[in-house]
Amino acid sequence: MIHVEGLSKRYGERILLEDVSWHVKKRDRIGLTGPNGAGKTTLLKMLAGLEEPDAGSIRMASGTTIGYLPQDGIVHHGRTVYDEVVLAFEPLLALRDEQHRLEETLAEATEEDGGLDKVLERYAEVTERFKAQGGYEIDARIAAVLKGLGFSLADQARMTEEFSGGWQMRIALAKLLLARPNLLLMDEPTNHLDLPARNWLEEYLGDYPGAVVLVSHDRYFLDATIKRITEVGLKTLTDYHGNYSKYVDEHEGRMERLRSAWRRQTEEIEKAQVFINRFRYTATKAKQVQSRIKMLDKVERIEIPPERKKIRFRFPEAPRPGRVVLEARGVRRAYGDNVVLRHVDLLIERGDHIALVGPNGAGKTTLMRILAGVDRPDEGVRLEGHRVVADYFAQDQATTLNPTRTVYEEMTTASPLTMVPMIRTLLGGFLFEGDDVYKKVAVLSGGERNRLALARMLLRPSNVLLLDEPTNHLDLESKGVLLDALAEYAGTLIFVSHDRYFVDRLASKVIEVGGGEAPLYPGGYEDFLYWKKRREAGEDTTLPATRPSRREEEDGVASRTTAPASSSAPPSPASATAPTAAAKRGKSARRKAPRSNGQPVASPPTDPMAPRLRKRGERLDRQGLERELKRMKTRLVELERRISDTEQAVKDLEAEMTTPGFYDDRDRATEAAEKHQTLMWETGDLMARWEALQAEVDERTTRLAALVPRPTGPRAR
Repeated sequence: MIHVEGLSKRYGERILLEDVSWHVKKRDRIGLTGPNGAGKTTLLKMLAGLEEPDAGSIRMASGTTIGYLPQDGIVHHGRTVYDEVVLAFEPLLALRDEQHRLEETLAEATEEDGGLDKVLERYAEVTERFKAQGGYEIDARIAAVLKGLGFSLADQARMTEEFSGGWQMRIALAKLLLARPNLLLMDEPTNHLDLPARNWLEEYLGDYPGAVVLVSHDRYFLDATIKRITEVGLKTLTDYHGNYSKYVDEHEGRMERLRSAWRRQTEEIEKAQVFINRFRYTATKAKQVQSRIKMLDKVERIEIPPERKKIRFRFPEAPRPGRVVLEARGVRRAYGDNVVLRHVDLLIERGDHIALVGPNGAGKTTLMRILAGVDRPDEGVRLEGHRVVADYFAQDQATTLNPTRTVYEEMTTASPLTMVPMIRTLLGGFLFEGDDVYKKVAVLSGGERNRLALARMLLRPSNVLLLDEPTNHLDLESKGVLLDALAEYAGTLIFVSHDRYFVDRLASKVIEVGGGEAPLYPGGYEDFLYWKKRREAGEDTTLPATRPSRREEEDGVASRTTAPASSSAPPSPASATAPTAAAKRGKSARRKAPRSNGQPVASPPTDPMAPRLRKRGERLDRQGLERELKRMKTRLVELERRISDTEQAVKDLEAEMTTPGFYDDRDRATEAAEKHQTLMWETGDLMARWEALQAEVDERTTRLAALVPRPTGPRAR
């Protein structure tokens, strides 16, 4: 379909592509990858005919039609959404207009008029072409594509200028898909799509009859849609067959071989250079010196990309909160007649990693702001647990930055002293390298400010993180840095993200926001989709009750159902990976949970925010409770010391295992691995014991607080 031969492109002194040959075949699914600034967008523009190469040619097969979607910058106005997207069918619309004109001519014609046969013949020809090209399917195709991209039926009649920039790009994408060019060129098509729209686009591209070349920073989207990865870098294009995950493995192997070849070549060049320098003025060696000089002139030097340091970031320590960190009871929020949340009840526990999903406008940000304490609900309450230190990253977090400071100054003002050594490393992970750290915040682009705001937040100690679309404007490497850090985060995480890979890796629970409701699904995103499909198919799904709220306990009624049973759901793909510390602690706790007929027995709640009431007439020994509580707190301190010792032992062993040459001794490595596993399970067991004891301490503390204080003074004696 497209043949690229001898292509070269440069900007000033910087060479992006040099003498490149490449091709695109029919029904190819190609993803362009490479570091920022490597030339991915430039290549798309040259293929689309928007930029000219400095040298070489781009030849296309006859009849090739091309559609190009830029990253942003498209604005529509003056038409309704339907009138705008229907322009994708301009050739068909021209046939339909001609068909209508011919019908009018035939309606007014008489038998005496000459040329009637020609009109009838032309009408038959136009009608046949209109039908063959799908003219009678225009409205159905428009409705399907607009619905898939998140537009409602009412949106079709709205003026395009009423929509924000992200929705403007959706309109442009709809026009592109409806036009069905032979070759689709798309630069970050998922940037402005929510998860439902991304899932729809994946399926649509799977059946697309033409070729697709795209740039995306959504790893899951690339894995689902792409069959060939073309890496842009080192002035050339390198093809890898397979999806992005396969590319990552093969690329690492190729880079290692390239670095090895570069090291060998460098050694040979250095040896030759040493020989030349040593014997340059020795007459008996003149011939050999000249031979080596000529050899060096002919050597084609191997180029390797700068090796980006693998960044590992750990969150600063924060106080350990109680078991329940956040609770929403009967929360309602409306904007005029639009009820976004309708009597929502949620209980969020320590260590939960919860993803909020749903279409744009469903209320995810509204719920997030209420949970973060930024907004108050119209009805209901938000309760915060014991020792909770929450940090909230909003979509517009970048507006809180001080424009007069440099990037580095903005980071240091928000950082604890213990985290200052990590600042430069963390900034590098979010694409601020070299002199970039001395730029003023005022001159940063919108994407750069967003990255800086996210990096700044990660330096502050917190045990509850609320992140609203943190992956916006991050490339795949920066997402990897953030993902690795959050995967090891021991606190509670609540986040909104339209990056499917990000959600799959992090979420242990999913809350679906929409229609005023917010049901909670245990498990990852795959489990959520499984249950959602079953419910949409009308299958019977038993939803277990969540822990009862205080109001329900006082009324003596069972809790409302808000989560589907996870026991019947297939295991999430994430469950195959190594368990996190929180998962291990949960596993230890579950082994000790009482069961009846194979089902867990609901234990009485020990939530300090929802204390149980004493039965009437029940007398409690206050002094006995205080003595027992003191002994329990002493045992807590001892457990915390043991946990700290075992965790330090794990860190020391892991540091030893990362030293060069450690795995050369097989017996030593095996023994260390077994010891590491033993220590990890010991840590998990200690944590489970600590949690059980802490819950009991919380309960007894609550019971003591509910007692009438003992009288003091002379009467007491």
